[in-house]
Amino acid sequence: MNKIDTQQKKATVLQIARAVLSAFMGIRKKSDHEFDAETLKPMQVIIGGLIGGVLFVISVLLLVNFVVR
Repeated sequence: MNKIDTQQKKATVLQIARAVLSAFMGIRKKSDHEFDAETLKPMQVIIGGLIGGVLFVISVLLLVNFVVR
């Protein structure tokens, strides 16, 4: 793992999505977790979690609606 420079890198949307998805599943390597803790800001994780939660609820509702029909 590369050390982060003195200037903190900006996290990409893909990195945020991976961190949130792995948090939903509960699976994460320690090195990835440490890297996320150094690069992600709390607000990014909160917003990503809210978006992920809304998408999950919508997909479950659509799936149930499809099965019930």
